[in-house]
Amino acid sequence: MKKKVIVLGGNFAGLGAAQKIREYAKDEVDITVIDRKSYLLYVPNIPAEVLENRNPEYSLKMDIPTTLKKDKIDFIHAEVTKIDPKAQTVSIIPNERPGAEPHTIAYDYLVIALGAKLAYDKIEGFAEYGDTVSDFYHGNKLRKKLHDGTYKGGPIVVGSARFHQGDGAKGLEPYPGGQIPDAMAACEGPPVEISLGLADWLERHKMGDASKITITTPGEMIAEDAGDKVVPQLLDVAGKMGFKYVNNTKDIVKLTKDSIVFANGTELPAELKIVFPDWEAHDFLKGLEISDNQGFIITDLLMRNPKYKNIFAAGDCAAVTMPKLGAIGHQQCEIIGRQVALDLGKMDAEKANETLKPWVFCIGDIGSGKGFYIRSNSWFGGDTQVLKMGRIPYMLKMQYKTLFFETDGKVPVWGNDVAEIMAEKI
Repeated sequence: MKKKVIVLGGNFAGLGAAQKIREYAKDEVDITVIDRKSYLLYVPNIPAEVLENRNPEYSLKMDIPTTLKKDKIDFIHAEVTKIDPKAQTVSIIPNERPGAEPHTIAYDYLVIALGAKLAYDKIEGFAEYGDTVSDFYHGNKLRKKLHDGTYKGGPIVVGSARFHQGDGAKGLEPYPGGQIPDAMAACEGPPVEISLGLADWLERHKMGDASKITITTPGEMIAEDAGDKVVPQLLDVAGKMGFKYVNNTKDIVKLTKDSIVFANGTELPAELKIVFPDWEAHDFLKGLEISDNQGFIITDLLMRNPKYKNIFAAGDCAAVTMPKLGAIGHQQCEIIGRQVALDLGKMDAEKANETLKPWVFCIGDIGSGKGFYIRSNSWFGGDTQVLKMGRIPYMLKMQYKTLFFETDGKVPVWGNDVAEIMAEKI
């Protein structure tokens, strides 16, 4: 009898895990993906669409059921409400229409790829005065504000709230002598990207330049995962452009009509307040045997829970995923697919047991056909830090999105190698 694999979540990590399990385990498994929405939200390119006054909802959605069908993977449109590791069951409520009855589904393997809950509701005044680019609704709200004349050209503050990281990755050593570090912010690539893009937008619309923008971080150094050599280079470029920079804000406390207030007592004037919140685990994951003290799923570097070996996690819900970055989630999906194949005798141990060695691989759009490219593993104990800026990184970012949609998310494994050659050698 075929083993039953349940994948919770259908965005990047969930889709990728399901596809990799099918690729490596072949027809030895029945796979079902469960998600509360029926489309993949392609988050990385929302800032570019917003600044060019294009509705991201028209170009950045991928239909999950039809994509999965091509690999004979089933889909259930439902809200996940409970995981019982001992009973090997998941509880769901179908959510196509209100009022549906609860169901319980059994599994042989469980992949948790539910992402995280973005805690905008914990920031006082965000609903009235805040903006962000983390989804279609908020992206369109900011897009209209920028392009319909609502924004009058006042000061802009871009920054992150404090991230409350769990203890689930303590003791892991991805590189010799390395670790999964603690961070004050979940992921600071997006704040850097939207700040640089906004400076270009201000200039193109004759509304000012980078000197109107203050970039903030709750930590000692913004985007510290990029490396202690890369970040000073970025800050030097930003300083020469005129950006203001404030570190050690500790957290975002409150937004008002004309300012943003931080936990360290600083209050900055701001007409536009573009913020990125704390990333929290989903409530039903908190307190489980498989979760850490913040509700993120505990795994080893083969993405398995140490106690329940048939439970895996990938993407933002995994404790080991730091920063909360898509490139690391893709690496984890590859590992999960190989591990399931190993269990089923479809792959040898030498190939399957390559552990997670996380890379920060980040490409951002900075406007006017230019971008930045970061490839680094030094934060985890590696020895590489690379920053490149110019037209090639922009081209790579846009081509990656095109390739992602054309291949149903199955970007070839050589994609990163090609990007590395183009960005670093040409």
